[in-house]
Amino acid sequence: MKKSLLLSALAFCSFTAFSQNGLENIIVETYYVSDANDATVDGDGGVLPVGSVTRRVYVDMLPGYKLQAVYGAPAPNFHELRIATTTLFFNNEDRGAIAPTYTKTQARGNTVMLDTWVSVGAACAGQLGILKASDDGVATNVNNDGVLLNAHPAAGIPLTEQDGMVAGTPVSVTRVGADDQFAKFDAQNDGTNGPEFLTSDGSWAALGGAMGPDAATNQVLIGQFTTDGILSFELNIQLGTPDGGVERYVASNPVDAEIEFAGLTYVSDVITKAHYQLVNSQTVSLFPNPALDEISFVLDGANNSPLRYSIFNMKGELVSVRTTGNYSSDNAERIDISSLAKGQYILEVISNGKRSTNKFVKN
Repeated sequence: MKKSLLLSALAFCSFTAFSQNGLENIIVETYYVSDANDATVDGDGGVLPVGSVTRRVYVDMLPGYKLQAVYGAPAPNFHELRIATTTLFFNNEDRGAIAPTYTKTQARGNTVMLDTWVSVGAACAGQLGILKASDDGVATNVNNDGVLLNAHPAAGIPLTEQDGMVAGTPVSVTRVGADDQFAKFDAQNDGTNGPEFLTSDGSWAALGGAMGPDAATNQVLIGQFTTDGILSFELNIQLGTPDGGVERYVASNPVDAEIEFAGLTYVSDVITKAHYQLVNSQTVSLFPNPALDEISFVLDGANNSPLRYSIFNMKGELVSVRTTGNYSSDNAERIDISSLAKGQYILEVISNGKRSTNKFVKN
């Protein structure tokens, strides 16, 4: 009964008066890309596949708003909360946990800084998570095991320079229901609990609400996810307004005063074990978009080049793939999408060691 009452209070309150929408953006930061050096770390951290990508997810709010919960809702306002990968999530077997409770000192050992977890602001004990670009580089956490040194361009600022942590007093994560789902992010790394977090009656919450360490930008870290597969999610967010009201944002199918927010649905670029070293520097033009039965693309500067193109749905599942041996940018490559269900997709094109991704909509 206690859990049910808490979930009702956090995730399913009716709206009260508010003057503007407080959710500005959902920010997905590529935090780190693992290399062979990270995969061979000594100690009890567990196996970290080469090419694993660590991404952090932030809720970006207007000043004065508070993050209250990330939730799934049962009928009649049915909204699933879903976080998934096409492979497995990396969970550090040493200090890893469902929420980042390890200390900054412990974070200097093995690969625990890349653990998968949920949060309402914390990056570890006594440290708030901030975007690496917002970090001043003071007191950067340097790993003692000689790992986390990769400076992959997809991750931007190296962890050796700015670690995305600032001293503070994080709000604790309160989990409501979905115990079997949260177990997927605990200190195990064998895939026992599967690659998909899915609940329609569970949440993680900040009792009293959580605000970002910078009141002006007001960005709250809500999770870190490490995988060598494609990361996708559908989130639902509840915010508290400055005047004590409540706003609810959903990934799809809003009911009553709920607000549909496109950024709550996400599928990652394909930076996987097989080709994470590819350079994202080629230009692909895709048209029409949206499309009904067919899309076409042109790869600029290609002359009798072999290429492979793949289509992924918004769950990160591969739905189509083809390899051509003599593509030239003088002609557009046509793709039949008539059999695809309506929705959003990603087209990935790989040629000459380079790759690009483009989103398109099938009507």
